[in-house]
Amino acid sequence: MFKSLFRVKPVEPAGHVDAGEPFEGSLEGEATLKRTLTGTQLILLGIGAVIGAGIFVLTGQAAAQHAGPAIMLSFVLAGIACAFAGLCYAEFAAMLPVSGSAYSYSYATLGEAVAWFIGWCLVLEYLFAASTVAVGWSGYLNAFLSNWDLALPTALASAPYTIENGALVHTGGLVNLPAVLIIAAVTTIGYFGITQSAFVNSFVVAIKVTVIVLFIALGAKYVDPANWHPFIPANEGPGKFGFEGVIRASAIVFFAYIGFDAVSTAAGEAKNPQRDMPIGILGSLIICTILYIVVCAVLTGMMPFRLLDTPEPVSTALNNYPSLGWLQTLVEIAAIAGLSSVILVMLMAQPRIFYTMSKDGLMPKLFGKVHPKYHTPYVGTLIVGVIAAGLAGLLPLSLLGEMVSMGTLLAFATVSAGVLILRYTRPELPRPFRVPAAILVCPLGVVTCLYLFWQPFKEHWHLLLGWIAIGLLIYAVYGYRHSKLRNA
Repeated sequence: MFKSLFRVKPVEPAGHVDAGEPFEGSLEGEATLKRTLTGTQLILLGIGAVIGAGIFVLTGQAAAQHAGPAIMLSFVLAGIACAFAGLCYAEFAAMLPVSGSAYSYSYATLGEAVAWFIGWCLVLEYLFAASTVAVGWSGYLNAFLSNWDLALPTALASAPYTIENGALVHTGGLVNLPAVLIIAAVTTIGYFGITQSAFVNSFVVAIKVTVIVLFIALGAKYVDPANWHPFIPANEGPGKFGFEGVIRASAIVFFAYIGFDAVSTAAGEAKNPQRDMPIGILGSLIICTILYIVVCAVLTGMMPFRLLDTPEPVSTALNNYPSLGWLQTLVEIAAIAGLSSVILVMLMAQPRIFYTMSKDGLMPKLFGKVHPKYHTPYVGTLIVGVIAAGLAGLLPLSLLGEMVSMGTLLAFATVSAGVLILRYTRPELPRPFRVPAAILVCPLGVVTCLYLFWQPFKEHWHLLLGWIAIGLLIYAVYGYRHSKLRNA
């Protein structure tokens, strides 16, 4: 039994949809890829994937509750952790350029049981990420509607529960209705299928980046350096300010970097993966980190950091300056459009994780059903949509964001370990790109990701362990018995 739990899948390009990233086209196989992407194009791909919910939603909350103006330092620490993991993703992606995901990598290196665990973490990542972004989308939509006195009442635009001293407390609200509605709308699109054109995606990315640059350029004029003192506020309790708060905020804003691994999945389309993959991954991480730091500097300089604890911090900061009212409206429009596309990506990815696990026999066949007309995993799409809508409508932004970060950090730590393990177990495999100084980088990737993971885990350990227990139960009752690899 022990051997079957850790039996590894043959290391070869998978013939089915990728488990960790959304897949365009038929679910029956993967198209042949042409190597056309340059290092510059990979950097732009990374920027488009990373710039999103984190910068529009979580920055203010992490500053207000944990790090203060030192939120800038938190982004640096989170970026370093991503850089270690990103290099490891690049080696795997160059070695397996057709299918690059933490689930597939784990199956090839650490065995079925670990692959199931990471697949379950990816479920946590994408499912909760969609809900988190939906809550932020709701905040920006309501802020936008308030310009015409059309904002929904608080009872219908905020979660009925919040977190106080580690416990769920009723707020008096009923449901976050806009968050539920956007997930319902996106789920409907996912059910019928959608073809995203490169032009539309590029247009949305251009809007987001342009608005961020405008905010930096114009908001800098209203920065009061006094708001940056003290840079690291005195500790007020576990994870609340002080250097401990900076670390805790790093774990939260790690959410802002989710998506950088989309660069690694483009390895099959890179002209020179050995050279261009690290350029694309590290280049996009560096640029995005600089943008995040500068945005945080402007945000915390425009108003006291304790006032930024809202689902729409950028809009909140601009609200105090009537002369920038037009920019506030532009920010809200850009956030609404940009966050909508992020929700779409998350809710397209999640059913495909279930689909892949189902094809491996680890999840019920129900999740592997493809609609005969629309060619989408329609059952998984509906189930994911209902669960995501419930989470977004009832739970607060802070809890959702931290659960996403925990699932992602575990997946990244596993990928970092997998690279080093495969170096010793399968040294003969061709590696177009090799992690430099892997004996140092891989362990550092594991340690930094697990260290950041530990910060929110200390408070939410019971929730994560409950989630893992549910996953292990499903694996024991269904996955272990129906595994195609074990029964081969």
